[in-house]
Amino acid sequence: MILNGIDGIRQYAHLFKGKRLGLITAPTGLNSDFVSTIQILHEQFQLTALFSPEHGVRGDQAAGAQVETYLDPITKVPVYSLYRKDSKRLTQAMLDEVDMVVYDIQDVGVRYYTFIYTMLYALEDCARAGKPFVILDRINPLDGVTVEGNQLKLGYQSFVGNYPLCVRYGLTVGELATMVNDQMNWQCELHVVRCQGWERQMLFPETGRQWVMPSMGIPRFETALLYTGTCLFEGTNLSEGRGTTVPFEIVGAPFIDAQKLADDMNAKKLPGVLFRPVYFKPTFSKFQGEPCSGVQLHVLDTRTIRPLETGVALLYTIKNNYEQFAFLPPVKEGSRPFIDLLGGDKVYREDSVDVPALLEQFREESQLFGQIKERYHLYP
Repeated sequence: MILNGIDGIRQYAHLFKGKRLGLITAPTGLNSDFVSTIQILHEQFQLTALFSPEHGVRGDQAAGAQVETYLDPITKVPVYSLYRKDSKRLTQAMLDEVDMVVYDIQDVGVRYYTFIYTMLYALEDCARAGKPFVILDRINPLDGVTVEGNQLKLGYQSFVGNYPLCVRYGLTVGELATMVNDQMNWQCELHVVRCQGWERQMLFPETGRQWVMPSMGIPRFETALLYTGTCLFEGTNLSEGRGTTVPFEIVGAPFIDAQKLADDMNAKKLPGVLFRPVYFKPTFSKFQGEPCSGVQLHVLDTRTIRPLETGVALLYTIKNNYEQFAFLPPVKEGSRPFIDLLGGDKVYREDSVDVPALLEQFREESQLFGQIKERYHLYP
């Protein structure tokens, strides 16, 4: 069986003994027996603080919820939020409570996913404070080989993209932290508790592990795969399926002709995917309570599908055929439109986009990034 870092923690006990530990975690912080990392560190070592990303350490907080410091109801350890309006950083007061910060959250392997920025912010904060940082590594469910999409450009940093990563970056969180720590010259004392048995080419279904939802919007592996491309629709006036049972697997709006869109997309013969016309009514988010029509993306081959390219092709097919299509405006004056933050560039909003040329540019950037990242591989 493939094991994550938490499963081998006894071999690294010397790192933790005698230290006050602060843990950044979420509901995916579990060992192979579904025992939480919170419970393991609490019972075996000195856990003095929990640091909460979006959704809370136990997944009991709504998306975007702002939470004050409270005691974890099970361990009675104080929980400090790293998802505050004023800051998403570890404060000096928080760091004064611990000798070492530990990170254990399952990543999805996609640049937009905010947990990796919680990790990298904390890594930088620990570097400044002279505190060691330990990552209980976890497999990348989208494999450690495939790279897709463009690199984020300077000036487009946000909490959905803060480092020049490609959209699908093919690294574990331990490898990603090692790379950023080196490239940014933070010089943090970084330790990675490695996975066991994982090989880079493995997709999640090949690991023999059970899928645990990284968040409510990613209910299964196929969702995570498609999210690489369909998350772009969060920057548009189309529904990306939030408020349905298959978020990021369906895309639509009241003005879409479902059958025509499915036919147009299937005519492109994109590898590894089939488009089916669907009709749905979101229970929340965009078009709440309104009948929508669109397409569901069905993954036929997890190896050949290129989800980022699939999402881009779908986006421009809709944009070029429906005058009602629009990119969402900035949420506040002076900020960038959300599509720019997701895209890491303004390229999606250009007046005239040559999609094949754009995708070729993305492939060139991914190839370059793929060569750079190889220096930081921890697994064969």
